[in-house]
Amino acid sequence: MPYRWTTTDTAAELDVWPHRSMSRRGFVWFMAATLTLWSLPLLAMVGTAALWWILPFVLLTIGALWLLIQRNYTDAALSEKLRIAESDTHLHRENPRGPPQDWHCNTYWVSVQLHETNPRVPHYVTLKGNGREVEIGAFLSEDERLALFSDVQSELSRFRMGISQP
Repeated sequence: MPYRWTTTDTAAELDVWPHRSMSRRGFVWFMAATLTLWSLPLLAMVGTAALWWILPFVLLTIGALWLLIQRNYTDAALSEKLRIAESDTHLHRENPRGPPQDWHCNTYWVSVQLHETNPRVPHYVTLKGNGREVEIGAFLSEDERLALFSDVQSELSRFRMGISQP
């Protein structure tokens, strides 16, 4: 799962990040294979005028593919960090193209909610408190959001009761 809990006696911290299906090393291999497979048919055209008609389109396609995958990596720089302690709950979100967002609330007043019928994101998980409702883990899959909901709910109840043992 693309989230990890770190629990101590005084707090529980949750790190959430989007799933990445291709690592940077996989990206290099994919681009090398794509360039190789696109260049093989072009070798037959070396020395002909047809090469100069086709080459710009091949280079444009490979360049667009590279740019779009890089854009995907930039979008996946999104991360969320939730810190639950006995007195304070803090959610920090790092956005790829925007300022970071923060939310604080007294742990006793925080409620975690699961919106099962949201048309945009099924099983939408939110934290509510301090006059605001904020999303958490909207980029996770449905099953991961369900697991996240139960995990956050159990950690909140553990710290509300003042239990400091993990």
